[in-house]
Amino acid sequence: MSQNLPEQAKLKILVVDDHELMLGGTTDVLRRQYSEAEIFTAQTGESALHQVERFQPELVVMDLSIPETPGETARTEIGISYLRNLMSKYPNLNLVVLSTYVKALVRIKPEIDTHQGGFTVVDKALSSKDMLTRVDLALQGVTHTKDLKMPLGEVKPEWLTVINLAFQEGLTDKTIAERMRVAERTVRHYWTKVQDVLGVYPEDGKSLRIQTEMRAREEGFID
Repeated sequence: MSQNLPEQAKLKILVVDDHELMLGGTTDVLRRQYSEAEIFTAQTGESALHQVERFQPELVVMDLSIPETPGETARTEIGISYLRNLMSKYPNLNLVVLSTYVKALVRIKPEIDTHQGGFTVVDKALSSKDMLTRVDLALQGVTHTKDLKMPLGEVKPEWLTVINLAFQEGLTDKTIAERMRVAERTVRHYWTKVQDVLGVYPEDGKSLRIQTEMRAREEGFID
């Protein structure tokens, strides 16, 4: 491990995962590597934010699929929302995303690119050794997201909004336009941009909307 890391006695790490077995396993691996570090845990987005505010850790290792509060259903969009919140409030915080659905990070690619702290990604299928390597990189302030298969081209927030309203809430273009307070032709323009990024084009006998939804799910734009 790097010699430039904070002193272990001063190092504070927060681990966020709603599954107790994963939470315990991740914590155990980190304790073996950073024996003198203070390690805190959280199982909800609300608790994670509170722990960061209270303890000011140098590193947060978090899953994406977490509930907002105890008793609620764990959802990727909740983890994404809290991750975005953490990057906004703590621009120098070092982050490791440990998840089976890392492709969902495409939704916040611009925020990741501008985040000033370390940011690394670990698929839960990888080994403990791989995880510790990414933790080490994050603590050094390194951004390591090469495992993410980002779609070609820029993905704008308003395009993701259209996709979510259409496929998560089942709204029509007219209703989407009303919700977003834009003209219906603007929504149609967003669709063409989304479809171009996803590589979805009109084909005889195939529904363009269904093909777009399938590709959007494959690329992590929606759950």
